[in-house]
Amino acid sequence: MAHTDTIFALATAPGKSGVAVVRVSGPAAADAVRALAGSVPKPRMASLKLLRDGDGRRLDQALILFFEAGKSFTGEEVAEFQLHGSVAVVNAVLRQLGDLPGLRHAEAGEFTRRALENGNMDLAQVEGLADLIEAETEAQRQQALRVLSGDLGDLAETWRRDLIRAAALLEATIDFADEEVPVDVTPEVTALLRGVDANLAREVAGVATAERIRQGFEVAILGAPNVGKSTLLNALAGREAAITSEFAGTTRDVIEVRMDLNGLPVTLLDTAGLRETDDVVESIGIERARSRAVAADLRVFLVDSDESPEFDMRPGDIVRRAKADLHGSAEDAVSGKTGQGVDALVAEITRQLSSRAQESGIATRERHRLAMQRASACLNAARSVLESGPDLYDIAAEELRTAIRALDSIVGRVDVENLLDEIFSSFCIGK
Repeated sequence: MAHTDTIFALATAPGKSGVAVVRVSGPAAADAVRALAGSVPKPRMASLKLLRDGDGRRLDQALILFFEAGKSFTGEEVAEFQLHGSVAVVNAVLRQLGDLPGLRHAEAGEFTRRALENGNMDLAQVEGLADLIEAETEAQRQQALRVLSGDLGDLAETWRRDLIRAAALLEATIDFADEEVPVDVTPEVTALLRGVDANLAREVAGVATAERIRQGFEVAILGAPNVGKSTLLNALAGREAAITSEFAGTTRDVIEVRMDLNGLPVTLLDTAGLRETDDVVESIGIERARSRAVAADLRVFLVDSDESPEFDMRPGDIVRRAKADLHGSAEDAVSGKTGQGVDALVAEITRQLSSRAQESGIATRERHRLAMQRASACLNAARSVLESGPDLYDIAAEELRTAIRALDSIVGRVDVENLLDEIFSSFCIGK
């Protein structure tokens, strides 16, 4: 899609820095370089030039890169000015670019949107880029990079090719309905549909875990009042994240601490002590604790030596004897005060979450899951129709076309206009 206007923006973080990059994209990008630097460098070859304003006054000495149309991130002519990272220098260059005819300041995500519109990226890759920019841990980086590299799009294209092959076989049978077709296509079509459906099922099952890697696993610390939950949270966080005291009921709300465990994003939840109480505020905190405990990916129960957890246990739940510094050095005991058992607890949490993370697929978003489930439902419908014989092949072919459209929505070929504004609003202005 050709744009008549040229956009520009600061592509690096605002504020003082060693280097600041201002990006320009559009048909007037080369003209912008000429206006500020006098001449345009050879494509993809950096050139150090003196920048001047319209009156010939010096702006800065900058390294300039120029990319011709079709060879850039956006698919358009692109110029990058690598400036000294002074706020004053950046503002002066941006003002000068804004005074040039045909140039305007970019909107949030507009560079990436142009890359999508020009076919340089598919929608899944755009989402991968957004995730990569937001990545805080190694697992998030690796997952986002897989999507950005086009792995999900390649997978969807493989499924699409198989379904097109299946639909073509059915269409050929329909076209020759009045003639005797020498080959029964049903076995090959059925095999193709089963193969795609099995792959879809595997990816759908991995979306929930992939979303957790994107957004973070939640680990709730639960137990009776004054059992040492907040002290343990502080020990795990390495700072005074929660108030501790000898009085029961100190924690009234859910306190969250974000951590990186072996590359996985984890949010630790310190919850109100579980007990019966007439205190209205504490009751609200306890109800929130119970709600978060049900939704948490993993629960750590702190109990006194003669107690059992109040909740029904789930596979993976961890139970530790509280206040090991007061009650001996049992193997399953932990003390946030002295640190006893804390490393072992962290290792167990990390082991369990790492094991779950291995179940994640390439698809990372609820949107992907819904599209794959729609496709799978159509494939199941098509297989049921196939069992009724060639007379209903036209219905089966239509189900396959619907499944293909569902897969196309993953990479943005169809039905995504309503998503674009929401997706690109999460990008910074210079991306």
